[in-house]
Amino acid sequence: MTDQQAPGGLGRIGTHDVARVGYGAMQLDATSHDEAVAVLRRAVELGVNHIDTASFYGPGEVNRRIHAALAPYPDDLVIVSKVGARFTGEKPIPLAPAQRPADLRAAVEDDLRQLGLEQIPVVNLRRLDLGPGLQAEGNQIVDLDDQLAEMIALRDEGKIGGIGVSSVPLEVLKQALPAGVVCVQNSYSLLDRSQEDMLDVCTAEGIAWVPYFPLGSAFPGLPKASDHPVVKEIAGDLGATPAQVGLAWLLAHAPTTLLIPGTKSIGHLEENLGTGDVTLSADALARLDSITAPGTSAMPEGMEGFHDNT
Repeated sequence: MTDQQAPGGLGRIGTHDVARVGYGAMQLDATSHDEAVAVLRRAVELGVNHIDTASFYGPGEVNRRIHAALAPYPDDLVIVSKVGARFTGEKPIPLAPAQRPADLRAAVEDDLRQLGLEQIPVVNLRRLDLGPGLQAEGNQIVDLDDQLAEMIALRDEGKIGGIGVSSVPLEVLKQALPAGVVCVQNSYSLLDRSQEDMLDVCTAEGIAWVPYFPLGSAFPGLPKASDHPVVKEIAGDLGATPAQVGLAWLLAHAPTTLLIPGTKSIGHLEENLGTGDVTLSADALARLDSITAPGTSAMPEGMEGFHDNT
């Protein structure tokens, strides 16, 4: 894949060159099998070669749909998964912690079987350090070093290629760095820059920064970057959508940023991938930078990084 073919240009995760605009597959169990297959195949047709998933999406159905749509997989396709939770189906949060080393290993084995792979290129360890959301209790309160030891063992066995971390504060990332972290997934957007110091470390270390909730919260009634008047005005000037502007800011803000916006619609997929064609002027970037100061968040207090199913 060349830079011209890659939505958003080329970035890197671990040892893999990938398009900077990829695809998050979480929503694919909320549509029909045929529609999910069509979205996945269209994504790959348009240059996506970084797909984010997890065995607890569905549970397992998202992985099975990826396999049905794309196997035998293109040589350059990088499938990234995450471990640390299990599906329960309960409301309002359909997940429970699965933080023990044995849980992490079982989830990787599920990924390998469901996806039909011999190795998952990158697996993110989803910790529960940042709330609200899932809380670890009892035997699910696990020392990071014990978890990393299991992840390293899985890497040594060839079952995973690279180790990432998700939902972690800076001190946990620093503790994990000797394990060879290649990816960080935390909540981050124009409206929530509370993780700016973390982003700076990722940039310095060449670690892929893969923000979830890249446009703000996905929950009704909470702020979204695409609703901000400055974002809307710039979008109007450029003939782009507000969502494209919010995503384009993320790409321009840090070179290690990779995006994985999710959708179950081909039309929305094509709009998201069109983000790579949006060029923000220095003036537009300055106006967007001023929306939220580094290290702060425009989200309601206590809601930074809140998520229920990523």
